Amino acid sequence: MTARIIDGKGFAEGLRGRIGAAVSAMCQAGAGAPGLAVVLVGEDPASQVYVRAKHRATVEAGMASFEHRLPASTDAATLLALIERLNADPAVDGILVQLPLPGHLDSDLVINAIDPSKDVDGFHVINAGRLATGQRAMVPCTPLGSLMLLRAELGGLAGAEAVVVGRSNIVGKPMAQLLIGDSCTVTVAHSRTRDLPGVCRRADILVAAVGRPEMIRGDWVKPGAIVIDVGINRIERGGKPALVGDCHFESCAAVAGAITPVPGGVGPMTIACLLANTLTAACRRRGLPDPEGLTA
Repeated sequence: MTARIIDGKGFAEGLRGRIGAAVSAMCQAGAGAPGLAVVLVGEDPASQVYVRAKHRATVEAGMASFEHRLPASTDAATLLALIERLNADPAVDGILVQLPLPGHLDSDLVINAIDPSKDVDGFHVINAGRLATGQRAMVPCTPLGSLMLLRAELGGLAGAEAVVVGRSNIVGKPMAQLLIGDSCTVTVAHSRTRDLPGVCRRADILVAAVGRPEMIRGDWVKPGAIVIDVGINRIERGGKPALVGDCHFESCAAVAGAITPVPGGVGPMTIACLLANTLTAACRRRGLPDPEGLTA
């Protein structure tokens, strides 16, 4: 068996096109463009790349982009004061604080200072609680994008047995909640799970979000399963840098029914879903219906 390749890049391009059209219609109706504020503390190279990509995508979608770059020495009081100003700014519909923060700053304290209605990363404890209890919430972008890919691939997910490998607050836990919301039977596994390969082999849907390069092998995968590889790991291969997922792609693709590649799978969906969340936040703040097909 050779797996179908799930084209996350192509899906994300289509999604961004629909978001751009919705933003244009919102502006033409006089509601104003959604605004996204991104806060970057320090000069982490990877974070700078991500922030530039987010800015470019925001502008291309017709949204207003507000960047705030602070030195690594910024103290908590200064950062929290900025977030308070952004919470009160009517031009800002979404706020994203780029992680990781410098070690002297408490990420939970900073994230939970964001107005939950503007928390387009979906990391605020209130949004996590709403998602866990089946209420309307802002949903973390990577799990939301993964869910969209699964729905596009399978249609309905009801009754499927899903295994999520990874238990982070950013991907693993919210991914499990989303799958439960779509009536899957869900197991959350991790590196300490007993007989992890056997647990994975039960899955009709296998989501790899454990953060270990090529940990999941083809003989862990149920024949015909749908594999969503969330991992992005930088390694050296043959003396050259390479980007790989949490799944060993070649062996898993030989068994799975469909699989996301790395790169080009889940990654492009994350920024597209950030735009989707910003549009959703803008609609809710204006008393408009949620944009169709962009929420969980």
